[in-house]
Amino acid sequence: MNLPKCSKINLWKDGTGMVFNKHDNLEGLHAPFGASKSSWLRYDDSKAIEVFKNLKAAELGTMLHEWAKNTINLGIKQPRSRKTIYNYVNDAIGFKMSTEVVLFYSEYFFGTADAISFRDKFLRIHDLKTGVTPAHMDQLEIYAALFCLEYRIKPTDIEIELRIYQNDEVLVHNPAPEDIVQIMDKIVHLNNIIMSNEGRI
Repeated sequence: MNLPKCSKINLWKDGTGMVFNKHDNLEGLHAPFGASKSSWLRYDDSKAIEVFKNLKAAELGTMLHEWAKNTINLGIKQPRSRKTIYNYVNDAIGFKMSTEVVLFYSEYFFGTADAISFRDKFLRIHDLKTGVTPAHMDQLEIYAALFCLEYRIKPTDIEIELRIYQNDEVLVHNPAPEDIVQIMDKIVHLNNIIMSNEGRI
């Protein structure tokens, strides 16, 4: 086994203990292939590369979301294009939407909507997806349910439009009020179950 060249081992002056190397820039972070995620021990080469590519794609997605948020907040419209991120930014600016809004019911049930607006009894929620795996509207329906719970609004009293921006396409969905009510009921029920069993779990 060939070991990489390592730092010189330093001992305390009295020789009784080790002085460990400092890695201040890594404190609080988790390595892509760290000890807490030991499944990589069973990866072959292709699986390791696939996992690493997915991690890098997630990092890129985080950066793109941050760029989109700042661009929307500054009101900087982008060139007309079929590109997913440009359409997302321009629509959010056009509809005067707020970005990265936390929707809260309890410490167990909350989420952050990429872009959201509510005016004239019309709830609009947009979500930017930078990955290639097709997304589902369930996530946005949950956001709508959380919004209605937090602000005590009945889904039957408003219109709702949900949009997913992904792969240079825009998926638009108008959920039925009863579907949002069903999710609201589920959230309330599960929250009550968790809270009543909190001390025993």
